[in-house]
Amino acid sequence: MNLLDLLIAPAYAQGAAPQAGGGLTTLVLPLVLIAVMYFLIFRPQMKRAKEHKGMLEKLSKGDEVLTNGGIAGTVTNIGENFITVEIAPNVAVRIQRGAISNVLPKGTLKSA
Repeated sequence: MNLLDLLIAPAYAQGAAPQAGGGLTTLVLPLVLIAVMYFLIFRPQMKRAKEHKGMLEKLSKGDEVLTNGGIAGTVTNIGENFITVEIAPNVAVRIQRGAISNVLPKGTLKSA
């Protein structure tokens, strides 16, 4: 055993390199992983984002909404970027459109 054996494995030095012809098989696993990630992660996320955008476009005055922070209230004014939500009598807050997480069924806040 000499110093060169520590740096280069003797099997490679003798020509026992990995077999050639595995080009297609080496690409199959990454392609399968990309397809799985697309169907399990990216596609559902895009679908949820599209539904959320549609919900925000349909938002109208008088709708009862729930924010990401857990504040529930009634929409009183709709601007381009901000929405005014009345959370108690004579108490209104302005929040960004994207902060609305759900539109509640009518009468939900009155029953609580």
